[in-house]
Amino acid sequence: MKKDLPADLEARLGSMKIAPYALHLGMETVSVGENEAIVRMPVDGLTNALGTVHGGAIFSLADQAFALAANSRGEPQVAINASITYMKPGKGDLVAKSRKIDENKSTSVYEVQVMQGDEVVAIFQGIGYKLRRSEKK
Repeated sequence: MKKDLPADLEARLGSMKIAPYALHLGMETVSVGENEAIVRMPVDGLTNALGTVHGGAIFSLADQAFALAANSRGEPQVAINASITYMKPGKGDLVAKSRKIDENKSTSVYEVQVMQGDEVVAIFQGIGYKLRRSEKK
């Protein structure tokens, strides 16, 4: 993570990295930069009946990377839409790499690639809504 971030941004990202659900799934934040993030997740205990990584676990990992990237600067953001395309079954530990595609005044679009080594397991797209802070008087 970049040094000398504003205190409110540092606190926001810090709380996201230790959110109970992310910790429950064993997620580890590898890096957070401006409009990008990388998150790793071990998959032991997160498999489905076929022995591959459960789709919900893959989605959760992608969503965490999206949330960190979307909140890496400026106004806080929340997801207003998210979709995922599963390309192949995950069988080992996964890494999600999120990056901003575009933005306007009120929304942003991020793409997340969920990888197992050099192979793409899933592609996630998230749209963030920028929460406007009320002006302090």
